[in-house]
Amino acid sequence: MSAPRGEFSSKLGFILAAAGSAVGLGNIWGFPTQAASNGGAAFLMVYLIMAFCLAYPALMAELIIGRHAKANAVTALRMISNNKATSRIGAATGYVGIATASLILSFYAIVAGWMLAYSLSPIAEIVGMTRTSAWLTDFGVQRNLVFTGVFMILTIAIICGGVKDGIEKWSERLMPALFVILLLLVFYVLTLNGAIEGVKAYLIPDFARAMNPNLIVSAMGQAFFSMSLGVGTMLIYGSYVSERENLVSLGRSVTLLDISIAVLAGLLIIPAMYVAQANGVPIYDAAGNLIAEDTLIFTVLPALFESMGGAGLGVSLAFFVLMSIAALTSSISMLEVPVAYAVENHQMERKRATYLIGGLITLASVLLVLNFEMLFGLAVALATRYSQPLLGLMLCIFAGWIWQRNSVLQELKKGVENAEHGWFWKIWPAYVRYVCPAAILAIFVQKIVA
Repeated sequence: MSAPRGEFSSKLGFILAAAGSAVGLGNIWGFPTQAASNGGAAFLMVYLIMAFCLAYPALMAELIIGRHAKANAVTALRMISNNKATSRIGAATGYVGIATASLILSFYAIVAGWMLAYSLSPIAEIVGMTRTSAWLTDFGVQRNLVFTGVFMILTIAIICGGVKDGIEKWSERLMPALFVILLLLVFYVLTLNGAIEGVKAYLIPDFARAMNPNLIVSAMGQAFFSMSLGVGTMLIYGSYVSERENLVSLGRSVTLLDISIAVLAGLLIIPAMYVAQANGVPIYDAAGNLIAEDTLIFTVLPALFESMGGAGLGVSLAFFVLMSIAALTSSISMLEVPVAYAVENHQMERKRATYLIGGLITLASVLLVLNFEMLFGLAVALATRYSQPLLGLMLCIFAGWIWQRNSVLQELKKGVENAEHGWFWKIWPAYVRYVCPAAILAIFVQKIVA
């Protein structure tokens, strides 16, 4: 007999947890730099369209499957299969999803560790520990190992608490803190010299650029992957939702919150880039292209903070605390994917499963740190360029083609009695069947040939 399953105790708890999973470094780091590299406002406009036309329908597929099955991805996809062949394919998809979530967390923890180290550097500077401050911001194996371990310990500690006392409890604390810090940073940066030029670049669209096929595909990819779709995180969170809740409304709220934070992050990062430029910090390379994302976060912005004098220490602290919170809210959902499988399918006690799986992922992170040049980029490409889009495609195929349509409707009606008369049911089934797979394939092909 499997262990008792947890459940979110409130609608707000689920929305904050699911949005926290979606709101990671992909929003606060990836979205603004994508926007800056792809026409600013033109990219923003296309992204907003794609978030609702692609990411929201795919998100709903995961939530509906998850709540119906009340199980992890392996069991859920088996449950909605219509024959032995699709059952095997569903189980394989679930296993690959578990492996992919674990692989993503193994390199995500390294980057998150950098954020933790950078957030402590201003504190060390303030108390006069200049050598420690320099160590915290210098790329080195020792620092990377220490802070990757610290970040994984934080993630493991939250997941040990389960759904209500771990994921929900900390999401309700971390997400409001993230939102407040983000707003304060936006307001402060907008007062600086050069920020208005960044606002114009971000909010005034060039409609001609909005029709660029590469920009459209990039915006589709950002909308899809910033929502943590494809690896089963939203499916497992959906499995913890009460049958009384309106899934359509919950999914819409998560999408709106995720988009809002991404847009706010753009209103912070892009003006900050122009402020840096106004302070003599280069933001473009010799070819006239925006510098790489990691250089922007770990070189350009720290140089900007340093140019601010004493105030820069406070801004630097707030910014990297913001990044650390965003990373943590995402990492807990990634670890929950394999832990839920171990608890439900192998009857492991939650803490034991969390320590064991978290420890194994930490060992994988250590391997990546010790062989960074050889393995880190390979792990990122394997997980995000190949595995994640194909997993997203499979989940849409299961929701749109394999699961019986009437069963999908009955699941929706648990929270909305007249769901069949709503606009969502009139559009979504055909959309997830045809449009989402085609769009995901377009993203996949673009990433392969890019």
